Amino acid sequence: MRLGLALGYWGRGPDPRHLELAQEAERLGYDSVWTSEAWGSDAFTTLTWIAAHTSRIGLGTAVAQMAARTPTATAMQALTLDHLSGGRMLLGLGLSGPQVVEGWYGRPFPASPLTATREYVDIVRQVLRREAPVTLDGRFHPLPYRGPDGTGLGKPLKPITHPRRAGLPVLLGAEGPKNIAQTTRIADGWLPLYWSPYRTDVYEASLADAPDGFRIAPMARAQVCDDVAEGLLPVKAMLAFYIGGMGHATRNFHAALMSRMGHPEAAHRIQALFLQGHRDQAVQAVPDTFADEISLIGPRTRIADRLAAWRAGPVTDLLVTAPDVETLRVVAEVNG
Repeated sequence: MRLGLALGYWGRGPDPRHLELAQEAERLGYDSVWTSEAWGSDAFTTLTWIAAHTSRIGLGTAVAQMAARTPTATAMQALTLDHLSGGRMLLGLGLSGPQVVEGWYGRPFPASPLTATREYVDIVRQVLRREAPVTLDGRFHPLPYRGPDGTGLGKPLKPITHPRRAGLPVLLGAEGPKNIAQTTRIADGWLPLYWSPYRTDVYEASLADAPDGFRIAPMARAQVCDDVAEGLLPVKAMLAFYIGGMGHATRNFHAALMSRMGHPEAAHRIQALFLQGHRDQAVQAVPDTFADEISLIGPRTRIADRLAAWRAGPVTDLLVTAPDVETLRVVAEVNG
């Protein structure tokens, strides 16, 4: 099982630890480092900065939001960074949800998310292959554009720059069963938001047709500490925010995922408390058992024991969110 470092997105400002963590991860033999975006810092700029200060480690977006850029713009950024980094780019994409797509990007959330995702990936692949001018008779991403408010003068184009790798890996962040199943057909890997090595049956049917070499790369908070309950607090805070605040009361993909993972009542309560403004209570409502099974928290021996369960399943890449260099080192050592 390969290890990656997941840095996420910035909070109020740049995190001064991120570059040090990325450089240490490279020294420790981690395979990749990943950045993401929500409605603040973007994924590609931070990743480019890290690329300039490292030499070997893979560079991934987990995830770049599809609504933030047209498919061709995303492909341009990926091929550019792939050249500048010497072929280290891993393109992770995610559709996000209606609240962000419509509230932040000012675009309609697609009526058929699977179709929109499939079209987006198709165009990105065409750009990277550079075999012919890029065209798609698409519902959500038609190229050239032929809408009633257009000029009708658009023409199919190939990228001026020759991509370094036609097969640059594309991974998708997907949560629903049908979306995950489609991911195994159109992408090189899947970026689960939550993964429990003790509940792999939740995803078994969706992953049934995954091809050889398909990456399964979940993120997990890791922290070496003596007090497990205290170490779980950041995990519970993250879960409360995503389940309660990252979506609408009637359409929240993260809450639905927690329900499928065996905690429907807790997911409903967390969401209700968060939306009522009781954020501290929402954090407290997250079951310790759920937070614990999707993370690696505690003394070194406990992390080693629990990491064995991750290695025993289908996970190919564990993307670790770590608060310090010591945790990165311990996870690398106990992973073998």
